[in-house]
Amino acid sequence: MSIDTRGVGHGGRDASEDGGGPGGRAAPALRPLTGTAERIAAGIETVIEGKPHAVRLALTVLLAEGHLLIEDVPGVGKTMLAKALGRSVDCSVSRVQFTPDLLPSDITGVSAYNQRVGAFEFKPGPVFAHIVVGDEINRASPKTQSALLECMEERQVTVDGHTHALERPFMVVATQNPVEMEGTYPLPEAQRDRFMARISMGYPSPQSELDMLDLHTAATPLATLRPVATAADVIAMIEAVRGVHVSAAVRRYAIDVVTATRRSPELRLGASPRATLHLVRAARAFAALEGRDYALPDDLQALAVPVLAHRLLPAPESQVAQRTTAQILTDLLHRVPVPDRVPGQ
Repeated sequence: MSIDTRGVGHGGRDASEDGGGPGGRAAPALRPLTGTAERIAAGIETVIEGKPHAVRLALTVLLAEGHLLIEDVPGVGKTMLAKALGRSVDCSVSRVQFTPDLLPSDITGVSAYNQRVGAFEFKPGPVFAHIVVGDEINRASPKTQSALLECMEERQVTVDGHTHALERPFMVVATQNPVEMEGTYPLPEAQRDRFMARISMGYPSPQSELDMLDLHTAATPLATLRPVATAADVIAMIEAVRGVHVSAAVRRYAIDVVTATRRSPELRLGASPRATLHLVRAARAFAALEGRDYALPDDLQALAVPVLAHRLLPAPESQVAQRTTAQILTDLLHRVPVPDRVPGQ
């Protein structure tokens, strides 16, 4: 499964040297994973025209047991991507439309008194699903946004002193409009840090938009999308990803990249230790989707912007110069030394 990594330099070995990646054969233990992932991606791409990079990043986050934030202007397919991912896997999917009057209990659930049995009973909210689609998350109040914090990090919900575990796999796919849009509340730093990656859809190419018109005129593609994997399949894929080897050199490179964000004068807030963990976990999934049972520095480079940029805060001077965190991070990647060879592969 090929993912576009243009825009940053490359280091380490070419995957083709070991038979993994494009043009090579997947490692034997990963062949079931890559086959299932290809089927999921193919199904989603029948709904989302011309966005293979976004689809593959969504799969990377799913297999790394992370959460995905999709940020872009209205109408470019953010919610469609989230729904298509949910429909491609035969598991429970729920959707929450975030609005200013939404309450935390509307997400997590409530304890209600049952007169028949004379006791309180817990009524689960929409967060009790394998894939939770949070639409326009930054239109809800900060109090409601924070209701997702425990769910995303601890994978459990506490209501009235009782803790309720969430099932595996569990993934939150949240969409949001740019903060400049009317009626939005910026996500707090603590909540942004819990999303493994942030992606933007972008406008489609003219040809992709023409294909979209033809496709949506004939039928509603999302309604015809059928599951190609089960929740058990996804759990097996997640376990396979955990077996992907990350050498000491690659782990050190991940730390060097994150440390560079903390020392950069262009940033007033660098990436957290959680960001380092997310970067390495995502690199494992990225490598597995390429058919490799080991991670390369190239994987970290390809994932650095989607995994790290949304956690960073630019310094005032950078804001005046209209420098985005993605631009600053890309420059840092070019300056951090890359391991020439990755031992232990």
